Amino acid sequence: MQPRSRPGGRSSPRNVNTRNAGTRNAAGARNVSKGRAPSRPMVARRAVATGGAAMRTRAPQPRRFTSRAVVLSLILLVLLLAYAYPVRVYLAQQAEIEALEQSQQRQAAKVAEMQARAKKWDDPEYVISQARQRLHMVLPGEKPYVVVDPANSQQTDPDELPGAPKQPRAWYGKLWSSVEAADKQ
Repeated sequence: MQPRSRPGGRSSPRNVNTRNAGTRNAAGARNVSKGRAPSRPMVARRAVATGGAAMRTRAPQPRRFTSRAVVLSLILLVLLLAYAYPVRVYLAQQAEIEALEQSQQRQAAKVAEMQARAKKWDDPEYVISQARQRLHMVLPGEKPYVVVDPANSQQTDPDELPGAPKQPRAWYGKLWSSVEAADKQ
């Protein structure tokens, strides 16, 4: 005979000393010897259905979330929230460090390039060539020549030259030209 279990799947504890405390007689009744309690109390029999078979009862379902599981999940959630901000700050700092290192490498390359350009100016031949190209200067005794391409020469209005004084215009002309300029863009 299998031991009866409690609701929730746990079996009832057994007392080894009371295991053989009583015996059954021929009628199936229990005999208890000299004042000892039976190993388990007598349980009322289940009601019999009309068909003669015993009625089945549903066992209680165990709870899905025990209090321990809820407390453990709350602790894990609190720890997750507690570590989220420091981890975010750490990752932001790592990204900033990487960006600063890249900026430092770019600046070091720029400094090296500028040092190389400054070193060129120590050479007198480089200085002379730059003066000829940029400023159209010549050494004493040389004759400068300027080649003018007639295809590039255009008739220009003296008022359109960059340094020429401009004629004052009326205020409404200035206003209308600003409207036209805004319309083009």
